[in-house]
Amino acid sequence: MTRVQQGRFITVEGTEGVGKSTNIDFLCNLLKARGIEIVLTREPGGTPLAEELRALLLSPRDERVSEDTELLLMFAARAQHIENVIRPALDRGAWVISDRFTDATFAYQGGGRGIDYEHISLLEKLVQHGLHPDLTLLLDLDVEVGLKRASARSEPDRFEQEKIDFFSKVRDAYLQRAKNEPQRFAIIDASVPLSEVQQQIASAVSLYLGN
Repeated sequence: MTRVQQGRFITVEGTEGVGKSTNIDFLCNLLKARGIEIVLTREPGGTPLAEELRALLLSPRDERVSEDTELLLMFAARAQHIENVIRPALDRGAWVISDRFTDATFAYQGGGRGIDYEHISLLEKLVQHGLHPDLTLLLDLDVEVGLKRASARSEPDRFEQEKIDFFSKVRDAYLQRAKNEPQRFAIIDASVPLSEVQQQIASAVSLYLGN
């Protein structure tokens, strides 16, 4: 019987305008060149139902969305995503690349909104059943620079309409998580030219692969 190669779970994180989309494409091509099957996905989203929840979460609205509602919708989308996309891909030996995962919840809902991290951790345990990324690439950039980049590409969504202080707290929360889990995180300086950003990503992946 052929043994199925173990899948890997890589997440890419960062605040607005750090260049996740461009660098995720680079990461996927880098791994595909090694003959690895890639499943590319995102959060919130990744399945039809989870994408509907994403639209609810990101759409600007007059009604105030409570912090708890936002948090629960995030994890509802994540539960669907894990069940129908992430675990099946990992089980068959594919590598999953996700544009954001639970670190974003700790950063945005925890750091930005001020929700108690213990509450987030409870939902993390309930929904993820021990699933965590193997490697997380954190694209780090000054929040003012990132917001200027983001505003130039599209109309701001509900999160992007937040004030700069919100995003400063988000960035701080991301960096603290990276400090707490240095074995999982690779901090990528996203302020340098794209070629240098991608050199950092390639180095982080090579280090993770042990070559």
